[in-house]
Amino acid sequence: MKIQASFASLLAVACLFGFVGCKQDTASTTPTPTVKTDDDGLEHAEGEGNDHSVAGHGHGAGPHGGVIADWGGGKYHAEFTVDHDKTQATVYLLGGDEKTPAPIDAATIELNIVDPEMTVTLNASPKESDPDGKASRFIGTHEKLGVVQEYEGSMTGVIDGTPYSGDFKEEAHDHE
Repeated sequence: MKIQASFASLLAVACLFGFVGCKQDTASTTPTPTVKTDDDGLEHAEGEGNDHSVAGHGHGAGPHGGVIADWGGGKYHAEFTVDHDKTQATVYLLGGDEKTPAPIDAATIELNIVDPEMTVTLNASPKESDPDGKASRFIGTHEKLGVVQEYEGSMTGVIDGTPYSGDFKEEAHDHE
């Protein structure tokens, strides 16, 4: 009986963890395209035709028009963007709401792309609004980022001694 009770407890805990995840928006609304200007004066299109959401995961396009990966069960999020002309990737670290910058004390984070296979070290590039010694934006270049395609891979970094990693997959969008 003691073994059955322990097994039942473990099964209940496993089921509980199975229901915990990222908040998903169940409303079926079509986003209206908008343009936002960030701290650097750069405009980023959002909305229809620019959805980089992770396939089947419920994250919409990030505040910079990129694809979002979960870091730490929703505690943090990493938004991947790419500028093909500059062969440059930018990752923005965001809080649990997927919108608010989350500056961290790290010099680099790593980007691993599946196809074409590449690893890119992204260096801290603090925004004006980031506190001294911290960054919510990381930038790196690689010649293969000039290929116009949908990228898939992972982003990894360390926050306060804890490693974080999240997978992402861009979906078809307009490359204008």
